Amino acid sequence: MNESSPILNISIFGVFVLITLFVVIRASRNTKTAADYLAAGRAFTGPQNGIAIAGDYLSAASFLGIAGAIALNGYDGFLYSIGFLVAWLVALLLVAELLRNTGKYTMGDVLSFRMRQRPVRAAAATSTMAVSFFYLLAQMAGAGGLVALLLGITGTAGQSLVIAVVGALMIAYVLIGGMKGTTWVQIIKAVLLIAGAGIMTLWVLGMYKFNLSSLLGAAVENAPKAGEKLLGPGLAYGKNGTTKLDFLSLALALVLGTAGLPHILMRFYTVPTAKEARRSVVWAIWLIGIFYLFTLVLGYGAGALVGPDAINKAPGKANSAAPLLALELGGPILLGLIAAVAFATILAVVAGLTITASASFAHDIYANIIKKGNGNDSDDKTDEVKVARITAIVIGLVSIGGGIIANGQNIAFLVALAFAVAASANLPTILYSLFWKRFNTSGALWSIYGGLIVTITLIILSPAVSGTPTSMFKNADFDLFPLSNPGIVSIPVAFLLGYIGTILSKDKADPVKQAEMEVRSLTGAGAEKAIAH
Repeated sequence: MNESSPILNISIFGVFVLITLFVVIRASRNTKTAADYLAAGRAFTGPQNGIAIAGDYLSAASFLGIAGAIALNGYDGFLYSIGFLVAWLVALLLVAELLRNTGKYTMGDVLSFRMRQRPVRAAAATSTMAVSFFYLLAQMAGAGGLVALLLGITGTAGQSLVIAVVGALMIAYVLIGGMKGTTWVQIIKAVLLIAGAGIMTLWVLGMYKFNLSSLLGAAVENAPKAGEKLLGPGLAYGKNGTTKLDFLSLALALVLGTAGLPHILMRFYTVPTAKEARRSVVWAIWLIGIFYLFTLVLGYGAGALVGPDAINKAPGKANSAAPLLALELGGPILLGLIAAVAFATILAVVAGLTITASASFAHDIYANIIKKGNGNDSDDKTDEVKVARITAIVIGLVSIGGGIIANGQNIAFLVALAFAVAASANLPTILYSLFWKRFNTSGALWSIYGGLIVTITLIILSPAVSGTPTSMFKNADFDLFPLSNPGIVSIPVAFLLGYIGTILSKDKADPVKQAEMEVRSLTGAGAEKAIAH
Protein backbone atom coordinates (compact mmCIF):
# COMPACT_ATOMS: atom_id res chain seq x y z
CA MET A 1 0.00 0.00 0.00
CA ASN A 2 1.20 3.50 -0.78
CA GLU A 3 1.97 5.76 2.12
CA SER A 4 0.05 8.95 2.91
CA SER A 5 2.05 12.16 2.39
CA PRO A 6 1.27 14.69 5.17
CA ILE A 7 2.88 17.62 3.25
CA LEU A 8 0.83 16.89 0.12
CA ASN A 9 -2.36 16.52 2.19
CA ILE A 10 -1.78 19.81 4.05
CA SER A 11 -1.12 21.56 0.71
CA ILE A 12 -4.41 20.28 -0.79
CA PHE A 13 -6.26 21.26 2.41
CA GLY A 14 -4.67 24.70 2.28
CA VAL A 15 -5.72 25.29 -1.34
CA PHE A 16 -9.29 24.27 -0.56
CA VAL A 17 -9.50 26.50 2.54
CA LEU A 18 -8.10 29.50 0.61
CA ILE A 19 -10.57 29.04 -2.28
CA THR A 20 -13.58 28.70 0.02
CA LEU A 21 -12.50 31.65 2.20
CA PHE A 22 -12.21 33.75 -0.98
CA VAL A 23 -15.77 32.69 -1.97
CA VAL A 24 -17.09 33.43 1.55
CA ILE A 25 -15.46 36.89 1.62
CA ARG A 26 -16.91 37.73 -1.82
CA ALA A 27 -20.36 36.54 -0.75
CA SER A 28 -20.19 38.60 2.45
CA ARG A 29 -19.86 41.92 0.59
CA ASN A 30 -23.65 42.03 0.12
CA THR A 31 -24.50 40.87 3.63
CA LYS A 32 -26.03 43.97 5.23
CA THR A 33 -29.39 42.97 6.73
CA ALA A 34 -30.73 40.20 8.94
CA ALA A 35 -32.41 38.64 5.87
CA ASP A 36 -29.01 38.62 4.09
CA TYR A 37 -27.15 37.10 7.05
CA LEU A 38 -29.76 34.59 8.24
CA ALA A 39 -31.55 33.66 4.98
CA ALA A 40 -29.01 34.61 2.25
CA GLY A 41 -31.32 37.41 1.06
CA ARG A 42 -33.72 34.67 -0.19
CA ALA A 43 -31.78 34.91 -3.43
CA PHE A 44 -30.99 31.27 -4.30
CA THR A 45 -32.87 29.31 -6.97
CA GLY A 46 -34.43 25.89 -6.32
CA PRO A 47 -31.62 23.93 -8.05
CA GLN A 48 -28.91 25.98 -6.29
CA ASN A 49 -30.59 25.43 -2.93
CA GLY A 50 -31.10 21.74 -3.74
CA ILE A 51 -27.36 21.31 -4.32
CA ALA A 52 -26.69 23.24 -1.08
CA ILE A 53 -29.18 21.02 0.83
CA ALA A 54 -27.33 17.98 -0.51
CA GLY A 55 -24.09 19.62 0.64
CA ASP A 56 -25.58 20.27 4.08
CA TYR A 57 -27.11 16.80 4.42
CA LEU A 58 -24.26 14.68 3.03
CA SER A 59 -22.18 15.09 6.13
CA ALA A 60 -19.05 13.32 7.31
CA ALA A 61 -21.43 10.62 8.57
CA SER A 62 -22.70 10.02 5.03
CA PHE A 63 -19.26 9.79 3.47
CA LEU A 64 -16.94 8.45 6.17
CA GLY A 65 -19.33 6.81 8.63
CA ILE A 66 -21.56 4.94 6.17
CA ALA A 67 -18.69 3.77 3.94
CA GLY A 68 -17.02 2.41 7.10
CA ALA A 69 -20.24 0.82 8.36
CA ILE A 70 -20.74 -0.98 5.02
CA ALA A 71 -17.07 -2.08 4.90
CA LEU A 72 -17.33 -3.64 8.38
CA ASN A 73 -21.01 -4.64 8.64
CA GLY A 74 -22.09 -5.00 5.01
CA TYR A 75 -25.85 -5.03 4.52
CA ASP A 76 -26.57 -3.62 8.00
CA GLY A 77 -24.28 -0.65 7.27
CA PHE A 78 -26.14 0.10 4.02
CA LEU A 79 -29.38 0.41 6.01
CA TYR A 80 -28.08 3.80 7.22
CA SER A 81 -28.07 4.97 3.58
CA ILE A 82 -31.62 3.74 3.01
CA GLY A 83 -32.88 5.42 6.20
CA PHE A 84 -31.19 8.75 5.40
CA LEU A 85 -32.67 8.73 1.86
CA VAL A 86 -36.24 7.59 2.63
CA ALA A 87 -36.38 10.34 5.26
CA TRP A 88 -36.48 12.92 2.47
CA LEU A 89 -39.93 11.76 1.38
CA VAL A 90 -41.30 12.81 4.78
CA ALA A 91 -39.57 16.20 4.42
CA LEU A 92 -40.83 16.70 0.85
CA LEU A 93 -44.44 15.57 1.32
CA LEU A 94 -45.21 16.94 4.79
CA VAL A 95 -42.87 19.78 5.68
CA ALA A 96 -40.84 21.70 3.04
CA GLU A 97 -43.46 23.82 1.27
CA LEU A 98 -45.67 24.40 4.33
CA LEU A 99 -42.70 25.60 6.41
CA ARG A 100 -41.50 27.92 3.66
CA ASN A 101 -44.95 29.54 3.45
CA THR A 102 -45.37 29.95 7.21
CA GLY A 103 -41.94 30.94 8.53
CA LYS A 104 -39.30 33.54 7.93
CA TYR A 105 -35.91 32.57 9.40
CA THR A 106 -36.23 29.70 11.88
CA MET A 107 -38.32 26.74 13.00
CA GLY A 108 -39.48 28.92 15.91
CA ASP A 109 -41.33 31.19 13.45
CA VAL A 110 -43.56 28.28 12.40
CA LEU A 111 -44.13 26.76 15.83
CA SER A 112 -45.01 30.11 17.44
CA PHE A 113 -47.21 31.37 14.56
CA ARG A 114 -50.52 30.68 16.37
CA MET A 115 -49.16 30.10 19.89
CA ARG A 116 -47.93 32.33 22.71
CA GLN A 117 -44.72 33.65 21.15
CA ARG A 118 -42.21 33.77 23.96
CA PRO A 119 -42.46 30.31 25.62
CA VAL A 120 -42.73 28.47 22.28
CA ARG A 121 -39.80 30.36 20.73
CA ALA A 122 -37.68 29.61 23.82
CA ALA A 123 -38.55 25.91 23.51
CA ALA A 124 -37.85 25.85 19.74
CA ALA A 125 -34.48 27.55 20.26
CA THR A 126 -33.55 25.09 23.05
CA SER A 127 -34.38 22.14 20.81
CA THR A 128 -32.46 23.64 17.87
CA MET A 129 -29.39 24.06 20.07
CA ALA A 130 -29.61 20.46 21.32
CA VAL A 131 -29.91 18.91 17.83
CA SER A 132 -27.13 21.14 16.49
CA PHE A 133 -24.84 20.19 19.38
CA PHE A 134 -25.25 16.42 18.80
CA TYR A 135 -24.69 16.87 15.07
CA LEU A 136 -21.63 19.07 15.68
CA LEU A 137 -20.17 16.38 17.97
CA ALA A 138 -20.28 13.93 15.08
CA GLN A 139 -18.67 16.29 12.57
CA MET A 140 -15.89 17.30 14.97
CA ALA A 141 -15.14 13.65 15.82
CA GLY A 142 -14.95 12.96 12.08
CA ALA A 143 -12.53 15.83 11.58
CA GLY A 144 -10.24 14.55 14.32
CA GLY A 145 -10.07 11.00 12.94
CA LEU A 146 -9.74 12.05 9.30
CA VAL A 147 -6.95 14.56 9.72
CA ALA A 148 -5.14 12.28 12.17
CA LEU A 149 -5.07 9.62 9.45
CA LEU A 150 -3.81 12.06 6.83
CA LEU A 151 -1.15 13.73 8.89
CA GLY A 152 -0.09 10.57 10.73
CA ILE A 153 -1.12 12.01 14.12
CA THR A 154 -1.80 9.22 16.61
CA GLY A 155 -1.78 11.04 19.96
CA THR A 156 -4.94 12.43 21.56
CA ALA A 157 -3.34 15.89 22.00
CA GLY A 158 -2.59 16.17 18.26
CA GLN A 159 -6.11 15.13 17.29
CA SER A 160 -7.56 17.60 19.79
CA LEU A 161 -5.50 20.37 18.16
CA VAL A 162 -6.90 19.36 14.75
CA ILE A 163 -10.47 19.58 16.08
CA ALA A 164 -9.70 23.06 17.46
CA VAL A 165 -8.41 24.21 14.03
CA VAL A 166 -11.56 22.90 12.30
CA GLY A 167 -13.67 24.75 14.88
CA ALA A 168 -11.77 28.00 14.30
CA LEU A 169 -12.23 27.75 10.51
CA MET A 170 -15.94 27.03 10.94
CA ILE A 171 -16.38 30.10 13.15
CA ALA A 172 -14.54 32.22 10.53
CA TYR A 173 -16.85 31.04 7.71
CA VAL A 174 -19.98 31.85 9.69
CA LEU A 175 -18.77 35.21 11.01
CA ILE A 176 -17.61 36.41 7.59
CA GLY A 177 -20.13 34.97 5.16
CA GLY A 178 -23.36 34.33 7.04
CA MET A 179 -25.90 32.09 5.30
CA LYS A 180 -24.89 33.30 1.82
CA GLY A 181 -21.22 32.39 2.23
CA THR A 182 -22.12 29.13 3.97
CA THR A 183 -24.50 28.20 1.12
CA TRP A 184 -21.79 28.72 -1.53
CA VAL A 185 -19.35 26.58 0.50
CA GLN A 186 -22.03 23.87 0.64
CA ILE A 187 -22.63 24.04 -3.13
CA ILE A 188 -18.88 23.73 -3.88
CA LYS A 189 -18.56 20.90 -1.39
CA ALA A 190 -21.59 18.98 -2.75
CA VAL A 191 -20.20 19.09 -6.31
CA LEU A 192 -16.74 17.97 -5.14
CA LEU A 193 -18.09 15.22 -2.88
CA ILE A 194 -20.48 13.67 -5.43
CA ALA A 195 -17.86 13.94 -8.21
CA GLY A 196 -15.11 12.45 -5.99
CA ALA A 197 -17.34 9.59 -4.80
CA GLY A 198 -18.47 8.99 -8.42
CA ILE A 199 -14.89 8.73 -9.68
CA MET A 200 -13.92 6.31 -6.90
CA THR A 201 -17.06 4.23 -7.55
CA LEU A 202 -16.27 3.87 -11.27
CA TRP A 203 -12.64 3.08 -10.39
CA VAL A 204 -13.62 0.30 -7.95
CA LEU A 205 -16.19 -1.17 -10.36
CA GLY A 206 -13.63 -0.98 -13.19
CA MET A 207 -11.24 -3.15 -11.16
CA TYR A 208 -13.95 -5.85 -11.06
CA LYS A 209 -14.98 -5.40 -14.75
CA PHE A 210 -18.18 -3.61 -13.65
CA ASN A 211 -19.44 -6.84 -12.13
CA LEU A 212 -21.02 -6.10 -8.74
CA SER A 213 -21.12 -9.81 -7.84
CA SER A 214 -17.33 -10.06 -8.21
CA LEU A 215 -16.88 -7.03 -5.92
CA LEU A 216 -19.20 -8.49 -3.26
CA GLY A 217 -17.42 -11.85 -3.51
CA ALA A 218 -14.03 -10.18 -2.98
CA ALA A 219 -15.37 -8.33 0.08
CA VAL A 220 -16.61 -11.63 1.55
CA GLU A 221 -13.23 -13.32 0.90
CA ASN A 222 -11.34 -10.47 2.55
CA ALA A 223 -13.47 -10.67 5.73
CA PRO A 224 -13.07 -14.27 6.99
CA LYS A 225 -14.67 -13.48 10.38
CA ALA A 226 -17.89 -12.12 8.86
CA GLY A 227 -17.90 -14.11 5.61
CA GLU A 228 -21.27 -14.48 3.86
CA LYS A 229 -22.97 -12.54 6.68
CA LEU A 230 -21.70 -9.33 5.01
CA LEU A 231 -24.30 -9.81 2.26
CA GLY A 232 -27.38 -10.29 4.42
CA PRO A 233 -29.10 -8.67 7.40
CA GLY A 234 -28.06 -9.37 10.96
CA LEU A 235 -24.28 -8.92 11.18
CA ALA A 236 -24.48 -5.78 13.32
CA TYR A 237 -28.11 -5.80 14.49
CA GLY A 238 -29.22 -9.46 14.41
CA LYS A 239 -27.36 -10.94 17.37
CA ASN A 240 -30.41 -11.01 19.71
CA GLY A 241 -33.79 -9.41 20.36
CA THR A 242 -32.25 -6.26 21.85
CA THR A 243 -30.04 -5.54 18.84
CA LYS A 244 -32.99 -6.10 16.48
CA LEU A 245 -35.10 -3.68 18.51
CA ASP A 246 -32.14 -1.26 18.50
CA PHE A 247 -32.08 -1.41 14.72
CA LEU A 248 -35.81 -0.68 14.50
CA SER A 249 -35.25 2.28 16.83
CA LEU A 250 -32.38 3.53 14.66
CA ALA A 251 -34.50 3.21 11.49
CA LEU A 252 -37.36 5.21 13.04
CA ALA A 253 -34.98 7.97 14.12
CA LEU A 254 -33.37 8.20 10.66
CA VAL A 255 -36.63 8.20 8.69
CA LEU A 256 -38.47 10.71 10.91
CA GLY A 257 -35.49 12.81 11.98
CA THR A 258 -34.73 14.67 8.72
CA ALA A 259 -38.05 16.55 8.74
CA GLY A 260 -37.12 17.88 12.19
CA LEU A 261 -33.49 18.88 11.57
CA PRO A 262 -33.29 22.66 12.10
CA HIS A 263 -30.28 23.20 9.76
CA ILE A 264 -32.16 21.45 6.92
CA LEU A 265 -35.45 23.26 7.65
CA MET A 266 -33.67 26.63 7.63
CA ARG A 267 -32.46 26.02 4.07
CA PHE A 268 -36.07 26.35 2.84
CA TYR A 269 -35.98 30.06 3.74
CA THR A 270 -33.10 30.87 1.36
CA VAL A 271 -35.35 30.61 -1.74
CA PRO A 272 -37.85 33.28 -2.85
CA THR A 273 -41.01 31.11 -3.10
CA ALA A 274 -42.56 27.87 -1.86
CA LYS A 275 -42.43 26.47 -5.39
CA GLU A 276 -38.63 26.91 -5.37
CA ALA A 277 -38.51 25.24 -1.93
CA ARG A 278 -40.27 22.22 -3.42
CA ARG A 279 -37.93 22.18 -6.44
CA SER A 280 -34.91 22.35 -4.16
CA VAL A 281 -36.05 19.25 -2.24
CA VAL A 282 -36.56 17.29 -5.50
CA TRP A 283 -33.01 18.24 -6.61
CA ALA A 284 -31.67 17.26 -3.19
CA ILE A 285 -33.40 13.84 -3.29
CA TRP A 286 -31.85 12.98 -6.68
CA LEU A 287 -28.34 14.05 -5.67
CA ILE A 288 -28.50 12.36 -2.27
CA GLY A 289 -29.96 9.15 -3.76
CA ILE A 290 -27.16 8.90 -6.34
CA PHE A 291 -24.54 9.53 -3.66
CA TYR A 292 -25.90 6.77 -1.39
CA LEU A 293 -25.71 4.28 -4.27
CA PHE A 294 -22.03 5.25 -4.52
CA THR A 295 -21.53 4.49 -0.80
CA LEU A 296 -22.62 0.89 -1.39
CA VAL A 297 -19.76 0.36 -3.88
CA LEU A 298 -17.27 2.38 -1.78
CA GLY A 299 -18.08 0.43 1.40
CA TYR A 300 -17.81 -3.02 -0.16
CA GLY A 301 -14.81 -1.75 -2.20
CA ALA A 302 -13.02 -0.79 1.03
CA GLY A 303 -13.86 -4.19 2.47
CA ALA A 304 -12.50 -5.97 -0.62
CA LEU A 305 -9.37 -3.88 -1.26
CA VAL A 306 -8.36 -2.65 2.22
CA GLY A 307 -9.93 -5.23 4.53
CA PRO A 308 -11.65 -4.91 7.92
CA ASP A 309 -8.46 -5.55 9.91
CA ALA A 310 -6.59 -2.62 8.32
CA ILE A 311 -9.66 -0.37 8.73
CA ASN A 312 -10.01 -1.22 12.43
CA LYS A 313 -6.29 -0.53 13.05
CA ALA A 314 -6.37 2.94 11.38
CA PRO A 315 -6.61 6.07 13.62
CA GLY A 316 -10.26 6.78 12.74
CA LYS A 317 -11.27 3.07 12.66
CA ALA A 318 -14.53 2.73 10.60
CA ASN A 319 -14.36 6.42 9.59
CA SER A 320 -11.05 5.74 7.79
CA ALA A 321 -12.49 3.22 5.28
CA ALA A 322 -13.10 5.70 2.42
CA PRO A 323 -9.72 7.51 2.76
CA LEU A 324 -7.87 4.16 2.95
CA LEU A 325 -9.72 3.01 -0.19
CA ALA A 326 -8.59 6.21 -1.95
CA LEU A 327 -4.99 5.51 -0.88
CA GLU A 328 -5.26 1.96 -2.22
CA LEU A 329 -6.71 3.11 -5.56
CA GLY A 330 -4.75 6.24 -6.43
CA GLY A 331 -1.98 6.57 -3.89
CA PRO A 332 -1.20 9.70 -1.88
CA ILE A 333 -2.59 12.14 -4.50
CA LEU A 334 -6.09 10.60 -4.61
CA LEU A 335 -6.03 10.24 -0.82
CA GLY A 336 -5.15 13.93 -0.48
CA LEU A 337 -7.96 14.96 -2.86
CA ILE A 338 -10.60 12.72 -1.27
CA ALA A 339 -9.50 13.77 2.20
CA ALA A 340 -9.77 17.44 1.21
CA VAL A 341 -13.31 16.71 -0.02
CA ALA A 342 -14.12 14.96 3.29
CA PHE A 343 -12.61 17.91 5.16
CA ALA A 344 -14.74 20.28 3.03
CA THR A 345 -17.75 18.14 3.93
CA ILE A 346 -17.10 18.60 7.63
CA LEU A 347 -16.43 22.35 7.32
CA ALA A 348 -19.56 23.00 5.24
CA VAL A 349 -21.84 21.04 7.55
CA VAL A 350 -20.48 22.52 10.79
CA ALA A 351 -20.81 26.01 9.29
CA GLY A 352 -24.45 25.27 8.40
CA LEU A 353 -25.17 23.91 11.87
CA THR A 354 -23.49 26.84 13.58
CA ILE A 355 -25.39 29.48 11.61
CA THR A 356 -28.67 27.64 12.30
CA ALA A 357 -28.11 27.50 16.05
CA SER A 358 -26.85 31.11 16.21
CA ALA A 359 -29.78 32.34 14.05
CA SER A 360 -32.24 30.57 16.31
CA PHE A 361 -30.75 32.20 19.41
CA ALA A 362 -30.56 35.67 17.81
CA HIS A 363 -34.00 35.61 16.18
CA ASP A 364 -36.06 33.57 18.67
CA ILE A 365 -34.40 34.32 22.02
CA TYR A 366 -32.84 37.78 21.54
CA ALA A 367 -35.18 39.55 19.08
CA ASN A 368 -38.47 38.00 20.17
CA ILE A 369 -38.01 37.18 23.86
CA ILE A 370 -35.36 39.49 25.34
CA LYS A 371 -36.31 42.43 23.09
CA LYS A 372 -40.00 41.42 23.31
CA GLY A 373 -40.48 41.57 19.55
CA ASN A 374 -43.76 40.30 18.13
CA GLY A 375 -42.17 38.09 15.47
CA ASN A 376 -42.76 40.67 12.72
CA ASP A 377 -39.47 42.47 13.12
CA SER A 378 -38.02 44.23 10.08
CA ASP A 379 -35.33 42.56 7.99
CA ASP A 380 -32.66 45.22 8.51
CA LYS A 381 -31.88 44.66 12.21
CA THR A 382 -28.12 44.84 12.62
CA ASP A 383 -28.24 44.01 16.36
CA GLU A 384 -29.81 40.62 15.54
CA VAL A 385 -26.88 39.90 13.22
CA LYS A 386 -24.41 41.01 15.91
CA VAL A 387 -25.96 38.63 18.47
CA ALA A 388 -25.95 35.79 15.90
CA ARG A 389 -22.21 36.31 15.35
CA ILE A 390 -21.41 36.31 19.09
CA THR A 391 -23.53 33.14 19.53
CA ALA A 392 -21.65 31.48 16.64
CA ILE A 393 -18.36 31.98 18.52
CA VAL A 394 -19.79 30.46 21.74
CA ILE A 395 -21.29 27.46 19.87
CA GLY A 396 -18.00 26.94 18.04
CA LEU A 397 -16.05 26.80 21.31
CA VAL A 398 -18.54 24.41 22.95
CA SER A 399 -18.52 22.09 19.92
CA ILE A 400 -14.70 21.99 19.92
CA GLY A 401 -14.82 20.74 23.54
CA GLY A 402 -17.54 18.19 22.73
CA GLY A 403 -15.70 17.00 19.62
CA ILE A 404 -12.56 16.31 21.65
CA ILE A 405 -14.60 14.13 24.07
CA ALA A 406 -16.40 12.27 21.23
CA ASN A 407 -13.25 11.68 19.15
CA GLY A 408 -13.03 8.06 17.93
CA GLN A 409 -16.77 7.29 17.94
CA ASN A 410 -18.46 6.13 14.71
CA ILE A 411 -19.87 9.34 13.30
CA ALA A 412 -22.81 7.74 11.45
CA PHE A 413 -23.95 6.50 14.86
CA LEU A 414 -23.45 9.91 16.54
CA VAL A 415 -25.49 11.57 13.80
CA ALA A 416 -28.25 8.99 14.37
CA LEU A 417 -28.49 10.32 17.95
CA ALA A 418 -29.00 13.85 16.56
CA PHE A 419 -31.76 12.45 14.35
CA ALA A 420 -33.42 10.84 17.40
CA VAL A 421 -33.45 14.22 19.20
CA ALA A 422 -34.85 15.97 16.07
CA ALA A 423 -37.53 13.31 15.50
CA SER A 424 -38.63 13.40 19.15
CA ALA A 425 -38.40 17.09 20.09
CA ASN A 426 -39.19 18.81 16.77
CA LEU A 427 -41.21 16.65 14.40
CA PRO A 428 -44.30 16.03 16.61
CA THR A 429 -44.61 19.77 17.30
CA ILE A 430 -44.14 20.72 13.63
CA LEU A 431 -46.76 18.21 12.41
CA TYR A 432 -49.26 19.10 15.17
CA SER A 433 -48.77 22.84 14.47
CA LEU A 434 -49.37 22.40 10.74
CA PHE A 435 -52.19 19.84 10.79
CA TRP A 436 -54.08 19.83 14.15
CA LYS A 437 -56.43 22.77 14.73
CA ARG A 438 -56.80 22.24 18.47
CA PHE A 439 -53.04 22.11 19.16
CA ASN A 440 -52.02 24.87 21.58
CA THR A 441 -49.08 26.37 23.46
CA SER A 442 -49.19 23.82 26.31
CA GLY A 443 -49.12 20.94 23.80
CA ALA A 444 -46.14 22.51 22.01
CA LEU A 445 -44.18 22.94 25.24
CA TRP A 446 -45.01 19.42 26.43
CA SER A 447 -43.91 17.82 23.15
CA ILE A 448 -40.71 19.87 22.70
CA TYR A 449 -39.39 19.81 26.26
CA GLY A 450 -40.81 16.33 26.99
CA GLY A 451 -39.33 14.88 23.80
CA LEU A 452 -36.00 16.56 24.50
CA ILE A 453 -35.78 15.43 28.13
CA VAL A 454 -36.84 11.83 27.41
CA THR A 455 -34.45 11.47 24.44
CA ILE A 456 -31.38 12.97 26.14
CA THR A 457 -32.03 11.03 29.38
CA LEU A 458 -32.28 7.74 27.47
CA ILE A 459 -29.12 8.56 25.47
CA ILE A 460 -27.18 9.27 28.70
CA LEU A 461 -28.41 5.99 30.22
CA SER A 462 -27.70 3.98 27.03
CA PRO A 463 -24.73 1.73 26.08
CA ALA A 464 -23.67 4.50 23.66
CA VAL A 465 -22.41 6.55 26.61
CA SER A 466 -21.20 3.94 29.12
CA GLY A 467 -20.91 0.25 29.96
CA THR A 468 -19.34 -1.26 26.82
CA PRO A 469 -15.85 -1.21 25.22
CA THR A 470 -17.21 1.03 22.40
CA SER A 471 -18.97 3.53 24.71
CA MET A 472 -18.04 7.20 24.91
CA PHE A 473 -16.99 6.76 28.57
CA LYS A 474 -15.40 3.29 28.55
CA ASN A 475 -14.59 3.11 32.26
CA ALA A 476 -18.01 4.19 33.55
CA ASP A 477 -21.09 1.98 33.81
CA PHE A 478 -24.57 3.51 34.13
CA ASP A 479 -26.28 1.99 31.06
CA LEU A 480 -29.76 1.37 32.52
CA PHE A 481 -31.53 1.66 29.12
CA PRO A 482 -30.63 -1.26 26.79
CA LEU A 483 -30.95 0.45 23.37
CA SER A 484 -28.20 2.61 21.84
CA ASN A 485 -30.74 4.73 19.92
CA PRO A 486 -33.83 5.80 21.92
CA GLY A 487 -36.08 6.66 18.92
CA ILE A 488 -38.56 3.78 19.30
CA VAL A 489 -39.45 5.02 22.81
CA SER A 490 -38.83 8.77 22.62
CA ILE A 491 -40.71 9.52 19.36
CA PRO A 492 -44.09 7.98 20.36
CA VAL A 493 -43.71 9.49 23.86
CA ALA A 494 -43.19 12.99 22.38
CA PHE A 495 -46.29 12.63 20.15
CA LEU A 496 -48.28 11.41 23.17
CA LEU A 497 -47.03 14.28 25.37
CA GLY A 498 -48.07 16.84 22.74
CA TYR A 499 -51.55 15.28 22.64
CA ILE A 500 -51.91 15.06 26.45
CA GLY A 501 -50.58 18.62 26.96
CA THR A 502 -53.15 19.97 24.49
CA ILE A 503 -56.12 17.97 25.82
CA LEU A 504 -55.44 18.75 29.51
CA SER A 505 -54.85 22.46 28.94
CA LYS A 506 -57.62 25.06 29.14
CA ASP A 507 -55.54 27.19 26.78
CA LYS A 508 -57.65 27.64 23.63
CA ALA A 509 -55.96 27.90 20.23
CA ASP A 510 -56.55 31.23 18.43
CA PRO A 511 -59.06 30.32 15.64
CA VAL A 512 -58.19 33.41 13.54
CA LYS A 513 -54.44 32.73 13.67
CA GLN A 514 -55.07 29.03 13.07
CA ALA A 515 -57.12 29.79 9.94
CA GLU A 516 -54.49 32.24 8.68
CA MET A 517 -51.73 29.67 9.23
CA GLU A 518 -53.72 26.97 7.41
CA VAL A 519 -54.39 29.17 4.38
CA ARG A 520 -50.85 30.50 4.26
CA SER A 521 -49.14 27.12 4.70
CA LEU A 522 -51.25 25.41 2.02
CA THR A 523 -51.53 28.22 -0.56
CA GLY A 524 -48.69 30.64 0.17
CA ALA A 525 -51.21 33.52 0.29
CA GLY A 526 -49.86 36.22 2.57
CA ALA A 527 -46.44 34.59 2.95
CA GLU A 528 -44.65 36.81 0.44
CA LYS A 529 -46.09 39.97 2.00
CA ALA A 530 -44.94 38.90 5.46
CA ILE A 531 -41.46 38.19 4.16
CA ALA A 532 -41.07 41.26 1.96
CA HIS A 533 -42.11 43.97 4.45
